[in-house]
Amino acid sequence: MPRLDDQSKTIQNQGNEHKTQGSRVEGLESGAVTGGMRTEKTDTKAEPSRPFGMPGRPGGPGGMGGPRGPRGMIPVAKPKDFKGTIIKLVSYFKNEYLLLLAIFIMIVASSLIGLRGPYLVGRAIDAMEPGKDAVEFGVLSITITALTIVYVLNSAITFLQGWIMAGVSQRIVYRLRTVLFAKLQKLPLKFFDTRPHGEVMSRLTNDIDNVSFTLSQSVTQLMASVITIVGSLVMMIRLSPLLTLVSMITVPLVFILTRTIARKTRILFKEQQATLGKLNGHIEEAISGLHIVKAFNHEEKSIEVFEEYNSKLQQVGIKAQIWSGFLMPLMNVISNLGFVAIAAFGGILAVNGLITVGVIASFISYSKQFTRPLNEIANTFNTIQSAIASAERVFEILDEVEEPADVPGALELKEPKGNVVFKDVSFGYRPDVPILKNINFEAKKGSRIALVGPTGAGKTTIVNLLVRFYDTLEGEILIDGRNIKDYKRESLMKCFSIVLQDTYLFSGTIRENIRYGRLDATDEEVEEAARMANADTFIKRLPKGYDTELSESGGNLSQGQRQLLAIARAFLARPAILILDEATSNVDTRTELNIQEALLKLMSGCTSFIIAHRLSTIRNADVIMVINDGRIIEKGNHETLMAKKGFYYELYSSQFGEG
Repeated sequence: MPRLDDQSKTIQNQGNEHKTQGSRVEGLESGAVTGGMRTEKTDTKAEPSRPFGMPGRPGGPGGMGGPRGPRGMIPVAKPKDFKGTIIKLVSYFKNEYLLLLAIFIMIVASSLIGLRGPYLVGRAIDAMEPGKDAVEFGVLSITITALTIVYVLNSAITFLQGWIMAGVSQRIVYRLRTVLFAKLQKLPLKFFDTRPHGEVMSRLTNDIDNVSFTLSQSVTQLMASVITIVGSLVMMIRLSPLLTLVSMITVPLVFILTRTIARKTRILFKEQQATLGKLNGHIEEAISGLHIVKAFNHEEKSIEVFEEYNSKLQQVGIKAQIWSGFLMPLMNVISNLGFVAIAAFGGILAVNGLITVGVIASFISYSKQFTRPLNEIANTFNTIQSAIASAERVFEILDEVEEPADVPGALELKEPKGNVVFKDVSFGYRPDVPILKNINFEAKKGSRIALVGPTGAGKTTIVNLLVRFYDTLEGEILIDGRNIKDYKRESLMKCFSIVLQDTYLFSGTIRENIRYGRLDATDEEVEEAARMANADTFIKRLPKGYDTELSESGGNLSQGQRQLLAIARAFLARPAILILDEATSNVDTRTELNIQEALLKLMSGCTSFIIAHRLSTIRNADVIMVINDGRIIEKGNHETLMAKKGFYYELYSSQFGEG
């Protein structure tokens, strides 16, 4: 796994919980934003209205791009724009044209040299033909020497060609993968909100791997097969036009057989992939949610569902393997029938003195070289189609509209003070479904602003607009007196830190996770941030202290410990504006007090926006804004709002039963 301090850029997305009424998006999902760096927790959500352990959607490991069938047979996905995708893919071949030309020359040379082998074998046989007075040792010696040179040279060229092509294909795919990952950093949050994360990741992994395999193997194999077929046909006609006609009898049989079996196996392999995806999806859910499975005593049900999918996969797999296994034996039968016809008819011609035994031997070899690539071309063409479809999926992302660029003359936000103003801000994730309606407020430097209200009211949408995860549709947002759109996005993000309800930690050491808040921080600064966050004590009790390796998402730490690390990360970022989104809702009361103590130190000197449903955590806020249905309906401190006995009073009383 790459180290965190090696990552110069982070995935620019922040999850959102989606509200009803079309597509209301409300809430920052699992993730962390510190020091202007956004990260996202990849989250695979279960389908609604389905009990845990019941059949899930296709996906999971191996769900896409899973095992290939025999001889590379895969379910063929046809591209929508074959020509356009090819043109885009070829643009990534720049700087490789000379090597590609050299590879093409080597493919032609290797194929032509290989075509000399059967001819030389025939010459060697003719040099020892019965009925001659003596074996022509001179001719035989020269022929054997030439044959040795042909095979050695052909092997050397093929090896060199494969070596060079491997480098070319990997460099092309490296550039494609790099461009795609960089593109993901520049896409707006809306792109990730409207697509399954696993599907996006599949394009970066499975689809690009498919393109890589095709570039390195199938393209060269296709060219070599075409040249071999054409060359073999030319040599067969040159040796004996009559035998060539005889050998062509088997060609229609080969095409009919290949077409029939390929159609059947394509359906079966497609069904196999779909079943494999469902099986992996169930395994993923059963393992990641094992606590829930055990808590509801669903172990037997989970095993039953697994066995159902596993049994179906076994049955489909057997059928697919049997049908695909028919191909080569039947191909061999047809080929052997062709060889029998060639041998019989050739024998008649030889007896009549029209051809020699060596010609028959050469012809049989050329006939084999002619029929063998036909099936390979069919499979290769399917593989290329699938690869172009994969490339098309990659280019679909590359063609997506990026985040709006900085305006001309955009300013650096240097030494931000943290004064925030919302002026007549309205916004909806869909233009026809407004979320915020005419929001106006001002937050002075160092003030604490609490946002409260029912789920889906628009609290987190305000934060999303403030940090420019989305841009306003109407109105403007000012920081230190200027519209946030006037600042360079990168410098704007550096003035924020966010501590969320569900903290995201990376695989790596504790030190690296804290340093994610500011990558140039020293070890001393990292440890000082941990002390300020009250995390230093528990860190030092760990086996390796700050160098303790964390599992995925920090699973080997408690929720409270992960929260303290997130606060330490925010301390290290030295933000001017701090956003706390339900930062203490997942911990016990004792841990909450410890976290709140750290948060009070963190909020000192920062303009703080606090989103909370547990109203006890925001009693000391300077201003409490009550949001409902996208509007600010009440505003004031705790005492003022309680005295008004309005919406806030009802919320507070419902939690604590007091007035």
